[in-house]
This record gives sequence, structure tokens and C-alpha cells, in this order.
Amino acid sequence: MTALAERTVGIFGAGKSGVAIARRALDAGYGVAVATSGPAWRTDLVTRVLTPGVRAVDAAELASVAPIVVLAVPLRRLRELPLSTLAGRIVVDIMNYWEPTDGVLPDFASRAHASSLIVRAALPASARLVKTFNHIGYHEMEQLARPSGTVGRVALGVAGDDLDAVATIARFVDDLGFDPVSTGTLADSHCLQPGSPLFGADMEPAAFREALSQLASREVPA
Repeated sequence: MTALAERTVGIFGAGKSGVAIARRALDAGYGVAVATSGPAWRTDLVTRVLTPGVRAVDAAELASVAPIVVLAVPLRRLRELPLSTLAGRIVVDIMNYWEPTDGVLPDFASRAHASSLIVRAALPASARLVKTFNHIGYHEMEQLARPSGTVGRVALGVAGDDLDAVATIARFVDDLGFDPVSTGTLADSHCLQPGSPLFGADMEPAAFREALSQLASREVPA
């Protein structure tokens, strides 16, 4: 893979969150490829207007052009993606379970467990999954992004089991304008899901870590 390809991020989905991440990544100097459920030419009609500079590709091709692939589709569509192509890739899970839009998905119904564990089980064994970007709104991804070192920069939680993959995505988060904060393993990533105090909260790193610590202390059996 060339140096240029190493700086390319692939995104499944051209909805609001996918577009917001694509714009931020382009601004940060990344190449961006986007795939949807339709053919590349149809995706191109959308991305040409919403995200000029993005390369539209067919879904089956996306993982071949990007070492990092973002899952930015409704959770109910997870298993419609060409998941087998993600072998060896760092995969970023920004999805949330929303029953009003996803319908009832029994696998994901328990909010006490991390949805990313189920996502990981659906991926090839060599794919390395990282959870982040799911606990802020798509509009905040663009409105709240700030250069590294800026006072008051917003924190984003980053969770994963592969330390190298977590470090890579932490740099990506930083490049896109947020302070990455480790929240532990994928099993711990339920703290970033809907219903958690961290979900939807725009916090600076110190406040985020304090809230994370308080949440962890409440979860420890007496």
C-alpha cells in the first residue's frame, strides 16, 4: 500500500455522520473514499455535492483502498455490508442502537452490554475494531472541532482491544479536531452508548475523565 493510500480513510455510508467525518478528514489532509449500498456512480452524484474531493467507490472495493474503514450506517444494516472484505483493516464503529429507527434488534437490545462486541463478532477475525465518534452528534463533529492544543477542546472516547489500532484511531481523532481519551476495551465501550452520562456530553478531557471515573466507580459491586 502506498504512502498516499495509508492516509486514506474509507467510509461506509453517506448519511449525516459519514459526511461530517468525511469533511473533517478532508480538512485534515486525509484522502477519503465513500461507499453506499448503490453503485459508485450513484454515490458520486451525492458526494460531489456534499463532500467535494471524496472518491466514490463500490462497497466491495472500499477496504482495498483504505487501511481504516468507518462504519457509518444504521446498525440494522450492519450485516448487509461486505464484512468479509474488512479482514486486516482497522474498523471504526460509530454506530448506535436506536430502536425507533432500527426496529427491535434482539442482539443489541441489552444496553448493559457493549454493542461493539456484537459488531466485532460479525467481522473477520483479523479486523481490528475501535469504537469512537458515536457519542457526539454529526453537527458537533464539524462545529466543535479545534486544532490540537486549543484550550477547551472537546474529548472523544476511544475504546478497543488492539492497542496499536486504538493508538492509530486516537491520532485520527486528534487530527479531526478532538482530544482522544481511552475508555478501555470494547467490553467497556457501553459507557459511550445511549443512556450513558457520557453520551451527548461535550466535555473537555479533564471533565470527561472525571465522569468516566465516576461511572466506573458506580459499576463496581459493593
